Amino acid sequence: MKRNIYLDNTPLEEAVQKYFGRLRELGSLEPLPGEMVAVDTAMGRLTAEPVFAKISSPHYHASAMDGMAVRAEDTFKASETTPVTLKIGVKAFPVDTGDPVPPGCDAVIMIEQVHFISDQEIEIVASVSPWQHVRPMGEDVVATEMIVPANHVLRPMDIGGILAGGVTEVLVCPRPTVAVLPTGTELVQPGAELKPGDIVEYNSRIIGGMVEEWGGRAVRYEITADNYDLLKERLLQAVRSADIIVINAGSSAGSEDFTAAIIRELGEVVIHGVAVKPGKPVVLGVIEGKPVLGIPGYPVSAILACELYLKPVIAAKSGQSLPLREFVRAALSRKLVSPQGVDEFVRVKLGRVGGKMIATPISRGAGVLTSLIRADGILKAPRFMEGFEAGAEVEVELLRGQAEIDNTTVIIGSHDVSIDILGNCLRKLYPGRGLSSAHVGSMGGLLALRRGEAHLAGIHLLDEETGEYNIPYIEKLLPGVSVVVVNLMYRQQGFIVYKGNPRCIRTFIDLARPNMRYVNRQKGAGTRLLLDYNLKREGVDPEDVEGYEREEYTHMSVAAAVAGASADVGLGIMAAANALNLGFVPIKEERFDMVIPEIYWETPYITSILEVLADPNFRSQVEALGGYSTRDTGKVVYRTAKK
Repeated sequence: MKRNIYLDNTPLEEAVQKYFGRLRELGSLEPLPGEMVAVDTAMGRLTAEPVFAKISSPHYHASAMDGMAVRAEDTFKASETTPVTLKIGVKAFPVDTGDPVPPGCDAVIMIEQVHFISDQEIEIVASVSPWQHVRPMGEDVVATEMIVPANHVLRPMDIGGILAGGVTEVLVCPRPTVAVLPTGTELVQPGAELKPGDIVEYNSRIIGGMVEEWGGRAVRYEITADNYDLLKERLLQAVRSADIIVINAGSSAGSEDFTAAIIRELGEVVIHGVAVKPGKPVVLGVIEGKPVLGIPGYPVSAILACELYLKPVIAAKSGQSLPLREFVRAALSRKLVSPQGVDEFVRVKLGRVGGKMIATPISRGAGVLTSLIRADGILKAPRFMEGFEAGAEVEVELLRGQAEIDNTTVIIGSHDVSIDILGNCLRKLYPGRGLSSAHVGSMGGLLALRRGEAHLAGIHLLDEETGEYNIPYIEKLLPGVSVVVVNLMYRQQGFIVYKGNPRCIRTFIDLARPNMRYVNRQKGAGTRLLLDYNLKREGVDPEDVEGYEREEYTHMSVAAAVAGASADVGLGIMAAANALNLGFVPIKEERFDMVIPEIYWETPYITSILEVLADPNFRSQVEALGGYSTRDTGKVVYRTAKK
């Protein structure tokens, strides 16, 4: 069995320069021939050459009105006191809109301004000027005139103009055929019944969609199992039929990673391994003069690899300039630590707060596809840096339009499922507005408000001394900041356990039992503070809790850890337990509030949110999750005293 057993760690710029330099040497980046297509089917295509009119439009002098065609000089003496009489069929000719203007005529009198004396004569009381109400030949397009230039994306009005100019076929830039080969014995098609170890194959759909978006034509192959000879056969088939080949998965150096070895056997491996995160195990090769890319199986890595290497290949083969996204400058809402030696691409949420664009890093896992769904942009942490400090200004590549981001309410703080419902209801009520939610814990939310990086913060902080929720922390951490505190809801916190609670977990003391695996929330989370408060009250040393150091950032992640049997128990909300059909042991009802700086109180960022909170539909959706009460939802529970 042949396989590659090593990876390079080539810097990104060097890898790109080396690979594309080699492709140019081999002529593998030469544009494909243009494609002649029917104009009717050319919508959205890029013109390969200018389009010139074959005929004029209109190709005759046409009446622009319903009325009488006349010779203008025959009307010059007409007035209210000296009307002019014209004989029909001799000096006045009936025409409808679009009719050819009869020979000798050069104007049209609107039918509303014509007085019929008899069936043979009309009377007019005003003169008309030459070419009045006449569309002269070529008014729209003159034969040989350019209708659209080269490298123009054809729009609906362009299609009409080209057809009006007598052109029925256009030469458009080619759409390179990209063969997408998903590989892996563990892959199954969407909708198949899943067993442990199965992975739904969706990467080829993502890659195919990006290919189409970038101007290529994607051909998805069936899943290829981890078999050297079978993959080799499929790859040869793809090389014969496609212009570019993408092999998804098998690009690393594992026992079933054959991509590099097969490409090397059939052609040339130019690069294997690039110093980027995510997406290091990439294979950049060429077979029979055709670019062949082996990209990682993790979806975020695969998408990034396609952006970096596939996108420019498609652009070159289609004769287009590389489509680029917009970049903005933004301030980081929290410290970002990045490993040296690799260029790391980090997904971020964006929002404009107080006139300043704020970027909040979100999940960095290579397999977390939802992080790209949620992301508004991507920033690059260069390999020679260890990241950025909180507040640092960074350059972010936009994945959404600036207008959409500018209309986004930024909420930073604790996680709750109801916030997702809030964002969805906001989008339905105000289609132009959105909600950006970053889960950094309640304390992190208040600190974000103090730094002016959010429109509001979601918190549920229990004060150990008073037993009161939220207000003591607001007064302590936001001195001098005028805020309004609005209740979002009350929710049940408790132990998330296996269905039926087989380990009989009832109290916080039970967390210290032998072989009891706990999954915790991150430092600064209200749920973490609730745990620490109760452990201290029960006299339990956190070091005696196995898994105390294991941290997750959402209630759903805690529930997923229990559902996946990697933990026996975690502290979280009833809704998360219900969502994954787990058991739940209630501990305490807590108040979850939204802290809003007074300066944003009357802005659309907040007024739109308050309108959603008042909507009975939002409240019913939240309570349907289980473990929630909306009895005070939308109620102002605290306001900083006016000074």
